[in-house]
This record gives sequence, C-alpha cells and structure tokens, in this order.
Amino acid sequence: MTSPLLSVRDLSVAFAQGGKVSTAVDRISFDIGEGETVALVGESGSGKSVSALSVLKLLPYPAASHPSGQILFRGTDLLSADEKTLRAVRGNKVTMIFQEPMTSLNPLHTIEQQIVEVLRLHQGMSDKQAKARTLELLKEVGIRDPEKRLEAFPHQLSGGQRQRVMIAMALANEPALLIADEPTTALDVTVQAQILELLANLKAKKGMSMLFITHDLGIVRKIADRVCVMTKGKIVETGPTKEIFANPQHEYTRHLLAAEPKGKPPASDTSAKPVMEGKDVKVWFPIRQGFLRRTVDHVKAVDGIDVIVRAGQTLGVVGESGSGKTTLGLALSRMISSQGRISFEGRDINALTFNEMRPLRSELQIVFQDPFGSLSPRMSVSEIIEEGLKIHEPQLKAAARDAHVVDVLREVGLDPATRFRYPHEFSGGQRQRIAIARAMVLKPRFVMLDEPTSALDMSVQAQVVDLLRNLQAKHDLAYLFISHDLKVVRALANEVIVMRNGQVVEAGPSEQIFQAPQTEYTKALISAAFKIEAAPTGVVSE
Repeated sequence: MTSPLLSVRDLSVAFAQGGKVSTAVDRISFDIGEGETVALVGESGSGKSVSALSVLKLLPYPAASHPSGQILFRGTDLLSADEKTLRAVRGNKVTMIFQEPMTSLNPLHTIEQQIVEVLRLHQGMSDKQAKARTLELLKEVGIRDPEKRLEAFPHQLSGGQRQRVMIAMALANEPALLIADEPTTALDVTVQAQILELLANLKAKKGMSMLFITHDLGIVRKIADRVCVMTKGKIVETGPTKEIFANPQHEYTRHLLAAEPKGKPPASDTSAKPVMEGKDVKVWFPIRQGFLRRTVDHVKAVDGIDVIVRAGQTLGVVGESGSGKTTLGLALSRMISSQGRISFEGRDINALTFNEMRPLRSELQIVFQDPFGSLSPRMSVSEIIEEGLKIHEPQLKAAARDAHVVDVLREVGLDPATRFRYPHEFSGGQRQRIAIARAMVLKPRFVMLDEPTSALDMSVQAQVVDLLRNLQAKHDLAYLFISHDLKVVRALANEVIVMRNGQVVEAGPSEQIFQAPQTEYTKALISAAFKIEAAPTGVVSE
C-alpha cells in the first residue's frame, strides 16, 4: 500500500482559559490518500473545524495546545515542524477555504490584488505574469468576464462569486491537499450545487486530495469518498460513504441521517382571516450618477408584488440571494418605505408615520438569520427579552416582566434559570430560541422569519421548525418565512411564492409548488435542493 498523503494520528486539542483547560478534540485518527476526498461530519462544537485548523497550525496558540498526536504530511510531522517548514507547506502544498468568504477576503483590496499577492509571495511572479495567471484562475473557477472582475472589491460580488475567488486563491499554487471548511453553508442551494460540482471537477482535473468539513450529509453523499463522523471531540464512525449511508453503525450517525425537518404543514386555508396583505408592493432604490447625483435608473428590489399572509398560516418566500425576499419582508413590516398598499388586519399602514406605527410594532415582530448578531452581547437573556415589554407595556412592574420572561422561555423550550446568562454562553440553536422568545413575549399577530434556520445544524433546524410550528398552532400566528432552504420551507409553509429579480415567478399552495413546479427557475431550485445536483445550464448563473 502507498503511504497516505495526510495521516492524523491520536490528535488531541485543548484550550486554556481562565486557569481551566478544556479538551475540544480527543485522540482522533484518520488518513487521506492521494486524490481522495474525506469528509469530516458533525454538528457545531463537535471539533471538526478545530481538527482542520490544526493541520496548518492556525489555532490561537499558546491558548491552544496538542496534548497528544501527530499530523504527518508526506511523512513530515506538521505539529512539531518549525515555522520555516510550515511556511513552505501553507498556501503551497496545503491550502484552505473557509465558510464565509466575505470575512476571509480583505474588503480594502481588489480581487486582482488579493490573488496576485499569493502568486508573488509563493512563486515570485512578476506583475505581468501574476495578472495573466490570475485571469486563468478566475476562468478556471467559472467567473464570467474575469477581466471586468479584476478591479472589483469583495462587496461588489455575489456570495457564490466570492467563494469562487476564494477557491481560485486556494488553487493558485497547485496544492496537493485542499481543506474546505463548510464552503457552501452560506450559499443558495443552486449556487451550492455549482460550487460542489466545481470542486469535484477541479479535484479530478488536478488530482488533488480534499478534506471537506460539513454538517450536511446531503453534501457528503455528493462529494466524499470516505466519511468520518465526529461528536464531542471524538470520531465515532468512519468508512466509505456508500457504506455509511446504507448501513450506519453508530447511534449518532443514525441521528444525523434522520435530522432533516419532518412533517408537512396543513393544507392552505384560503378562508383564514388575512393578517398582512400587500398589493402592488414596490421598493425601488435610485441609481444616482454625475456631480449633481441625478437619478438615472432604479434597482427594482421588489417590483409590483401581491401577497396575503393569513392567521395560522405560513407564506414561504424562496429565491436566491438578491431576489428581493428580505426587502419584501422589511417592506411589509414597515421597516423600509415602499409604494403600493400594505394592510395589517384590514388597516392601511403604508402611509403611517414612524410614531403612528409604534403602537403596532409589538404585533409585527422579526426573527433574524444570525442570532449571535441580533442579540446584544452586553445584555443578559432576561434583559434582551424584557426590553420590548418596557417599551410596549411600561405599566408592568419588574416582577411582572420577569414572570413574562420565565413563561416565554419555558414556551420556547429553555430553562428559565438560565435567563441571567449572556448570549455567548448558549449554543446557536439556543440563541435562536432566545430570539424567538424576544419576539413571542409581545404576543404578536405577524412574525417575519428571515432565514431563521440557515445558520443552524440540521438537527437543530428540525427542532426550531417544530418549535415554530407549535407556537403558530397555539397562538394562531401568521408567518412570513423567508428562506433559500427549500427543505425547511416544505416542512413549514402552507403557501409559497418564488421570487427572482424582484418579481414573483411562481406562487401557489406548497404541495403544488414542490410536486409540480411550472417554471424552469423553480424546477432548478427544487432540483438543487433535493438532488444536490448542478442547476441546469442557463437557468442560474454566476
């Protein structure tokens, strides 16, 4: 047998903080052969990313340490290697792409500057040579009109384009091993499918190996040769991908495989009372040019949309990034100005001033995508949840507010005894439950849910969907559920509208949309979501 390209043996990772030492990875071992893709799978906190970062010694040393283990790359132990040896490996022989390209790319440098820097540093290329090679790389990763993208900054590219740029940087020096840490989690389903296909094709073309970190087993089935399943810092099961899916041995592996949102919502009830209605809703952002900043055109983020959200019903809004989903939700919630008629429980609210809207805010609530970003790190859970009560129910005494906080925490499945802790002391799923509790404590009639499960593990997604379903049934809530994850939408939404470029391309009962989509765009979304296949050529592009 040939020696593996990478051999991780008995690896442990510990972190020291405040005089205490915690073990994040506990004596794991796995190999990656030449040209092989190994997936490291598990939920948040399982130790996947810590293990991957250990390969290139990118952890925050000296707070991080390795009580045991070796990481052998072509026979060289990287854990005991000096800095000169590591520099020769990093970016040359082993490269890494991360989950969120927007935070990985330098916002102050153009795409050309960032890729050229890699080529100059590692290969000593001249400016002319580096620019020519940069264009080749951008073409190779599927960036259209790369000449026009050289001077672009990261914020001027879509999420999929930014991830393609990250892949181009990682491949610039023809690495033997590519570490991909959740590279598709933040992307739309169609773009996700394109990136997976791109990685598979580049791997086959260049003969490189890949360590793929993910919590999504659907992706693993598509891309990996072998799987290592991690939980609580240990690898509990490993084997060929087909065998793991066909006959999982460990209880945790079976748990992951069964962790998709389940159940179907009740059939759409058109007799239910309308809570929120939008008629010919438009949100146009002006494009200004010239010294006098005259308006020369408009970005039509939402362009003449009709919607009805009924009591006890969920309207799912799906589409890719930039389709106008969130803008529509913000317009209906009167968080941004819009044209057209918006009615809340029969009352026209589009012409109301800020002060006139304030009494209605308790009935119109929003749950955002990232609970870590939407919850103040300086406030305890109790303070976060009762903040709305202080504004909308100022007559309540402190004891009464605390009673409301205790009740709503129980309702969302959290221990009320934890209400004096801070958001960083909770997991992602628990933080999202806190965000839901903050909205529910005001007893709203309409809730806008903006990608509330996209940042969560699969099993936690299923739990949050069940929670939302139960709260809706209990309080007869009207949900506007915005998502690019069609599996979650199918589990929760009664009605669905599909948006593209600010317009509705298809609308109808959920069952009809998923079973018999009428437009090519909807078919592409569903194909990408449920088959993990590349979108049909010409339907979705970067």
